[in-house]
Amino acid sequence: MEKKLSDSVRLSSADAYRGFVMLLMMAEVLHFHQVAENLPESTFWAFLGFHQSHVEWVGCSLHDLIQPSFSFLVGVVLPYSVANRLAKGSSFQQLFIHAIWRSLVLIFLGIFLRSQYSKMTNFTFEDTLTQIGLGYTFLFLLGFQATKFQILALALILVGYFTAFALFPLPTADFDYTQVGVPPNWEHHLQGFAAHWNKNSNLAWWFDTWFLNLFPRESPFLYNGGGYATLSFIPTLGTMILGLLAGNILKSKRFSKEKIRLFLLCGISGLAFGWFLDTLGICPNVKRIWTPTWVIFSGGWCFLLLAFFYFVIDVWQKKQWAFPLLVIGTNSIAAYVIAETMVGYIRKMLLIHFGENFPYIIGEAYAPLVLGGAVLLVEWLFLLWLYRKKIFIKI
Repeated sequence: MEKKLSDSVRLSSADAYRGFVMLLMMAEVLHFHQVAENLPESTFWAFLGFHQSHVEWVGCSLHDLIQPSFSFLVGVVLPYSVANRLAKGSSFQQLFIHAIWRSLVLIFLGIFLRSQYSKMTNFTFEDTLTQIGLGYTFLFLLGFQATKFQILALALILVGYFTAFALFPLPTADFDYTQVGVPPNWEHHLQGFAAHWNKNSNLAWWFDTWFLNLFPRESPFLYNGGGYATLSFIPTLGTMILGLLAGNILKSKRFSKEKIRLFLLCGISGLAFGWFLDTLGICPNVKRIWTPTWVIFSGGWCFLLLAFFYFVIDVWQKKQWAFPLLVIGTNSIAAYVIAETMVGYIRKMLLIHFGENFPYIIGEAYAPLVLGGAVLLVEWLFLLWLYRKKIFIKI
């Protein structure tokens, strides 16, 4: 007879899944797209280059799943985090204050990292950490509500955000897209009703032209080059609620088979429904402004990935292969900060100590890959040292 997993056992699957998405982020240093440019006839490197880059607007690559997965996992682990703190004697008031503190730290850490190469503080709120921080306290409060209320909150977020964009006026015929960083003949422009979600001419862009200019800036904010926006934290909260629902399932008394069955059902349904909304032109699937369709579609992938890691690691108990991921996933904040701050320094030190020519040991075309691989290895070895010393950076 199948046994139920104990609620007290730490979910290694969540750590491995988090390590996987953090590895994808850290692996940007491998520069697959540069190798693909050096080898234009290779479909293999073109494929890898595509999936290590964000799509221009509508659609999805593997790289686009990093941020939703990270946000999703915040929700997954929340029920366990709250239960552990309550078991240690913390009151709701103490937990609430800690949730606010965590939100503020994530917001300001995101701003700090985005300000590294600026002449002054760069107040921007579209970074992964700031987006999670802006919604985390709301997620915490939802964690104490019944599942039905959590689902209702998710539905209100998706429908409300969709309606707000749909009611926002479309730009006039003489709108100058070049003034907002978009070529007038840009091939990714959407037509018809879907134009409400076009780059830098939508509700979220309009909001940022007011909100971000309330802060001191080197120059007035006119647009974000990638089309990213502050208001995306609202649908990002929707992604975190999906993770919260998944966490509730994991922590429930259901048997593991039933949990996996629910994850697969949610995953396949999310992919199908998201594809349906995008294909019919009801709401495009755009990660950069985190459309409701993106919440549903990327959430489908998150459920499927969680099902895989949960089955292999926590149910099947095959953990050895995931050790490199666990090293990263158990120290995700440290990994994030290292990837955002240390790459240039590590690259410089490698070239100093191994010589300017060492990246070319297997040919000029692969030089970005060799140098990037060495950087990634140094980053992982540092995280391994932290892991061995049991040093874990937590907020």
